[in-house]
Amino acid sequence: MNKTDIIKEEKEVLYVKSLVSNPIARNGIAHRTPMTTTRTSSNRLYCGYNHTFDTVNTNKELDYRDVIQFLNAALTGKTTVSDFYASLHNFMTKKINCFFTAIGLFQPQSKCINIKLTDKVGGTYSSRVFLSDDSNPIVECFNSQKPIVKHDSKFLKLSYLQQPKVAILPLISVNECLGVMIIGDNNVNENIDLYSLISNHYALFMHNADLLEKAYEHANTDSLTSLHNHRGFQEILSQELTKAEKSEKEVSVIMMDVNNISKINRELGHAKGDEIIKLVAEKVKQNIRPNDTAGRYGGDEIAIILPDTTTAEAKYIAEYLTYSLSCCFVDDIGPVKVSVGIANYPQCAKDQEKLLILAEQAMYISQSKGYKDGMSAIISSSDFNFWDDMALKSFADVVTKRHAQLGINFEEELLQKFNNEDIISQTHLEEMATSLAGAIDAKDPYTKGHSTSVSKYAEALARAINLPENEVKRISLGALLHDVGKIGIPENILKKPTHLSDEEWEVMKQHPTIGAEKVLMQNEALKDLIPMVKYHHEHYDGTGYPCKLKGEEIPLSARIVAVADTYHALISDRPYRKGLGVEKACEILRMGAGIQWDAELVRKFIQIAPSISTTI
Repeated sequence: MNKTDIIKEEKEVLYVKSLVSNPIARNGIAHRTPMTTTRTSSNRLYCGYNHTFDTVNTNKELDYRDVIQFLNAALTGKTTVSDFYASLHNFMTKKINCFFTAIGLFQPQSKCINIKLTDKVGGTYSSRVFLSDDSNPIVECFNSQKPIVKHDSKFLKLSYLQQPKVAILPLISVNECLGVMIIGDNNVNENIDLYSLISNHYALFMHNADLLEKAYEHANTDSLTSLHNHRGFQEILSQELTKAEKSEKEVSVIMMDVNNISKINRELGHAKGDEIIKLVAEKVKQNIRPNDTAGRYGGDEIAIILPDTTTAEAKYIAEYLTYSLSCCFVDDIGPVKVSVGIANYPQCAKDQEKLLILAEQAMYISQSKGYKDGMSAIISSSDFNFWDDMALKSFADVVTKRHAQLGINFEEELLQKFNNEDIISQTHLEEMATSLAGAIDAKDPYTKGHSTSVSKYAEALARAINLPENEVKRISLGALLHDVGKIGIPENILKKPTHLSDEEWEVMKQHPTIGAEKVLMQNEALKDLIPMVKYHHEHYDGTGYPCKLKGEEIPLSARIVAVADTYHALISDRPYRKGLGVEKACEILRMGAGIQWDAELVRKFIQIAPSISTTI
């Protein structure tokens, strides 16, 4: 070997030695030399593993670009703290060749740090260190909030572990120490900055996950009652209905409303009302089963989801709840009383929104029935006739109070019930038509009673022009249903407090066709009413809709309904104006005679208007 070769070999030896002594070399974290000491125990007490346990690191190169890429992947690709820790542990034991990692979380209630240690083959060990143990370096690190390096892991009191150097790092997020991270690594002094970076990221991730969980709980929890709020209740009900569909089981919903709560709030203050609602919520929580879910459905209503529960079983639970509440006396109020409605999946409905509507409708009927023997009337939606006056009124109350965006689905069921009803007499038909018209008018408080009034005016005008009695009755019934097509018009258009846009007006103009084809055409007993429903918005000069009929092309019955409909609209209050007086309304009719309305019918109606005027 010549002198040049000897010098070259000496430089290579010095370079290797420098890598061993300086782990933060130019090309990355330290190379590690293999160690011959091994442990091959399979003692179950020590997690049941049987493996070769290195005491020093193997020759692996790792640059900081790998570290940054990994941490970025860990931060953006993990959604739980456990997944994030698993990724960190895998990185440090496989790539940096650490002996073990551990997380110790501070428990303020017991003033201790709960530690979970995981070795490089997945064996785990749990222990607890109390803050009163000042001599323990884990407590020292937590209190000082500064990293500590120990030359061995004896303080962990795990005899099966080898004794590498150990880094104990505080988990600090937003100036709060959440616990400690413990890492076994013989090159801990050289890697301490990296481990501090990792521990800080872990603390931040853990803190954010905790905040996210609390935010989710807050978003789905009612602050007054600590029950699920409306949103949380709906989410859980959706999950339970999905499970019930798959398992072919039943789900019952109980809806409860505190009686006279508005009067209590008004006379005794909202604090007293809140006290009662909290009391009801507490009693519900105490008396429902572990797999049941209670939520504050509305301001005064509390609803309960009962999985795998029949209607009869739900009634039994509701009876027990109402009895428990009746035994609670509130100062200045007396016993707490509630109205209770029940709906069952799939017996009453399979659609979630419909199920809740039926439960609420049953609750309103319970409210109207009052008490029997001092106990609340518990009503199931399967207990009443849909077309009963009380049932229909309760449906209208639900529609107007809460379900402004029911959409057409539930109303289609209303029509289905109507069209499938066996009509046994003319009186029965008139009662059904009155009920349907009332349900439609209930969608808009500003047109309440409109259909009944138009029917009254149309009947009066038909008599004034001496039509036969059977035709008068037909016109009266047709006028009652003239707006039945509005059942298919979105409520945001029906209730808009200002004038409709061009697009909204085009939607509104569909209601005569919807009424004729969707409702009346399906019912043999009502088909002769179609001309009045479909053509009552046609104009005498041919500018109306939907067919632009002109003059006497428009059926006489439809022309009569058109005059009656316009007159009642003129004298009624609207969101954008007050109702007009009789004289002003008649003046407008007179101005449109021969243009929008049949001139002869307008002349006759003006003659009788003062005698039939109403404040409805």
